[in-house]
Amino acid sequence: MKKSVLLLIFVLSVFYSCQTKSGQEEKQLTKPNIIYILADDLGYGDLSCYGQTKFETPNIDQLAKEGMTFTQHYAGSTVCSPSRSVLLTGQHTGHTPIRGNKRDECGNWPLPAETVTIAEILKQNGYVTGAFGKWGLGCPESTGDPNEQGFDEFFGYNDQTLAHNYYPYFLNHNQDTVWLEDNAGNGQGNYAPIPIHKQALKFLDDNKDKPFFMYYPSVIPHAELFAPEEYLKKYQSKFLPEKEYKGVDEGHPRYKTGGYGSQPEPHAAFAAMINLLDDQVGEIVAKLKELGIDDNTLIIFSSDNGPHIEGGADPDYFNSNGPFQGYKRDLYEGGIRMPMIVWWPGKVEAGSQSDHISAFWDFLPTVTEIIGAETPDNIDGISFLPSLMKQNRQKEHEYMYWEFHEKNGRLAIRQGNWKLVRYDVFSPEKTTTELYNLANDIEEKNNVAAEHPEITEKLLTLMESARTHSDVFTFENKKK
Repeated sequence: MKKSVLLLIFVLSVFYSCQTKSGQEEKQLTKPNIIYILADDLGYGDLSCYGQTKFETPNIDQLAKEGMTFTQHYAGSTVCSPSRSVLLTGQHTGHTPIRGNKRDECGNWPLPAETVTIAEILKQNGYVTGAFGKWGLGCPESTGDPNEQGFDEFFGYNDQTLAHNYYPYFLNHNQDTVWLEDNAGNGQGNYAPIPIHKQALKFLDDNKDKPFFMYYPSVIPHAELFAPEEYLKKYQSKFLPEKEYKGVDEGHPRYKTGGYGSQPEPHAAFAAMINLLDDQVGEIVAKLKELGIDDNTLIIFSSDNGPHIEGGADPDYFNSNGPFQGYKRDLYEGGIRMPMIVWWPGKVEAGSQSDHISAFWDFLPTVTEIIGAETPDNIDGISFLPSLMKQNRQKEHEYMYWEFHEKNGRLAIRQGNWKLVRYDVFSPEKTTTELYNLANDIEEKNNVAAEHPEITEKLLTLMESARTHSDVFTFENKKK
């Protein structure tokens, strides 16, 4: 009898142990490490897995081979700061706090203190959070300081104006200024994306035993166009410049004061910069595998807006905007449709593709659904987790909305395959209203507003109601 009782106790203890272990593993899987890699001004066609033919991006391509590519994913805006604000808050540019590249005295309009960011949500749910790269949403000690917006650690360019320079005089590490003495004067001793990358890898080492969120907003390939010499040499013979380009400052190949400069061979520099970014992506994946945490890490790769034309950049030569028209600062597809790759071993089907229409404001609710956290009520995003899991419950957006405060005011709205674009909104006598059917006019060449007045009127009305008032980012939009 005693043996039977002991045997029963043993069996139950083994069963309980297995159940507890299984429960722990299941719980752990609901809190994957999350890495978001954000390129800067990289166009839809700047990756070889999205059609680039003049150079290759093998490490990013490998993410695509092992994960899912999205073909209808949109940035939050067509310039830097508002796009980042959208990404972190889950609100489109009609609602997010930072709706344009407006600057305060130190170069960045700050996120308000009451802003709820994805970093704050993850931190409240047991994540260690770090941001490494270009911030652009508030200076140190402001309400928009990354340490005030949910990030335990920040290293990089706090000021987006400073981020026009690849050899800056300093970077920010939380509240400390890290002086790059080798860059004094016109020195080129410390290419900023390299120490930033090293700090990001250290963050992975330091937090391998905890759930973490690493936001990696690289400054590459934003102008100025400058690459380290060892990378530039690889492309100098391949891309012979049609003409010399010396940058904005004719006396120097680069600017220290916020202007755009370039190496004399911008084609080679551009390809070399993306080569470096691709290598850094590969090193992040290699580090995850070295630490044995790759099977519980989700990586998303995208870009903040379309390709730029500053600093000698030549997006037409590289077909950087793919099949679309428009560049950075445009609200045509080339300015806002971005590559997005999602890599999540064992969860996302390798080599898969999604045509789900998604945007930066969907990142926050996707993450909250993954980790089982409460999603804020005042967001515009919809979780794309069902698309990642290839489930039939994917919700679709009623509409997608963008506003742009430069270039005399620009607006765009997409509903289904219909897209309405308005330019020169601040000058009613010049305002254009353009309607495109993306189902058969992906290049937005055939304005059919006159042929479909009812659809045009419907989208104009929806566009008027898509935003809330902002005292800082005012926008006068009238249908007529």
